Formats: sequence, structure tokens, C-alpha cells
Amino acid sequence: MSRNVRIVLLCEDRQHETFVKQFLLRDGWNVRSIRPVISPHGRGSAEQFVRERFPTELQAVRAKRGERVWLIVMIDGDDQGVLARRASLDDACKTRGIAAVDRSENVLIGVPTWSIETWFAFLEGEDVDETRRDYPRLPRVRHCQRHVDELYERCRQDRQSTPLPPSLDDVCVQYRRLPLR
Repeated sequence: MSRNVRIVLLCEDRQHETFVKQFLLRDGWNVRSIRPVISPHGRGSAEQFVRERFPTELQAVRAKRGERVWLIVMIDGDDQGVLARRASLDDACKTRGIAAVDRSENVLIGVPTWSIETWFAFLEGEDVDETRRDYPRLPRVRHCQRHVDELYERCRQDRQSTPLPPSLDDVCVQYRRLPLR
């Protein structure tokens, strides 16, 4: 599928990158249209990296409005949750003298709470508690394809047979709102 859109993917780690890329590939995107910006492994807080880099990437996307560039951000909610993480990104912008994200902008912010492993557990059929942080990691980052397929189908539906955890529902609402496909 040919698209005149590029995606900047700002995320904490390779699991986030792989999950989002596989989701976008499932939706017909070309992997070459995605530029990942990933926190360097072993060099401090990944959440801090995303938060501090966010204003720069947001400004770059805003500067290219006519070129249809999208910013997708993945940042773990940890014990903060979706609203607090979004507020921290807004605060990072404010600190740099940049306007906060407007819902009409080409920005999608995913905040798995506690972590993306919570989403994986839910997508495998578990009842999850987003205040619990000990869901198991996948053996390899690429093993998330079955989770991608399940989420893709759920996000395309307007109604869910099983309610989604709030952080996952939030990202599905954004996915349907933005004309990424």
C-alpha cells in the first residue's frame, strides 16, 4: 500500500517498537515509512528519555504538517497511569515553551499501565489489574505478533465483548480517531 505519510515512533524499548511496528504492518503500513526513536538501553530511565525527547519530536511533526507526518509515542504508565503520563508529556512541552498536544494533531500516545506486559496478559485472556506490575515478559520481543493480531481486531471494533483495560481502550480510541489507515 502506497502512502505519503511517515511515522516517527518514540518509545521506551525494543518491545514497544516491535509491537507498534507489527501493528502498523498488520494495518498495511510499510516498515520503511517508520522512523523509530528508542531510549538507549542501559543509559538511564527510558521513561525520562521519552518524556524529554517528546517536545523535540512534537515540534518536528508540527513543522511538517503539510507532509502528513505522524508521531506515535509509547511510554509505560508504571504506577502513574495514563492521565499522569500524558500530563508529564504536556509538562515537558511547557518547560520548553511548546504548546501541549491538541487532540486534533497527528499524535497518538500509548500508555500501557504498568507496562506493555499488562496488555499482553489481557490479550492472552487474563483478567488484568493495571495496578499490578509483575506480568511476565515475552521470551523474545518478536513473540508479540499474536497480541498484535488480537489488539488489531479489537481496535477495529466499535464495541468490545470484553471491556478493555482503560489504558488499552484509550489507545484503541485514538487509533480509530486518527486516519492512520
